[in-house]
Amino acid sequence: MDFLTLIAIALGLSFDTFAVSLTCGAVEDRIAFRSALRVAIVMAFFQGGFTVAGYFAGAALSEQLASVDHWVAFGLLTILGVRMVINGSRSRDDRRRTDITSMANVVTMSVGTSIDALAVGVSFAFLSMNIWIAGIIIGIVTFLSSMIAIRIGKSAGKRSGPRIEILGGLILVAIGIRILVEHLSV
Repeated sequence: MDFLTLIAIALGLSFDTFAVSLTCGAVEDRIAFRSALRVAIVMAFFQGGFTVAGYFAGAALSEQLASVDHWVAFGLLTILGVRMVINGSRSRDDRRRTDITSMANVVTMSVGTSIDALAVGVSFAFLSMNIWIAGIIIGIVTFLSSMIAIRIGKSAGKRSGPRIEILGGLILVAIGIRILVEHLSV
């Protein structure tokens, strides 16, 4: 596989991560660089790591994983998204802002958006390629995509006010539904 094809695959895999990171930046409009860095590193680790894990799981586990992976992604993203919508709908006094950058939430979002990388890794098992290089490139592209999206979201969040949490939650639910629909329609 040539380098440009691998970059194109990495960009395709990073679209969900971009959307989730955009949400993180918008909801946490005062997100510190350190927190943004943590989000991007965890997202990149799971995206690259799931690709490598899928490669080693190969064809042996692909059928079993394929039957549930979309449900896992849908469930994780929907639960987090619904929590954000409910919290954003509360009155200002009753409202507890969801810490979308907490490690538990970041890992949940990372797993939910990296399920496709697992499938890509399985397909890479049938190609002659260096999976470690592929995992690193996918991780780097995901990291850069996440950092850029957080910055864009941070700017948008400042202008959008506190109800951006509702929009962010709806975006997470929409990503979960899209993953589910894509897998069920195949």
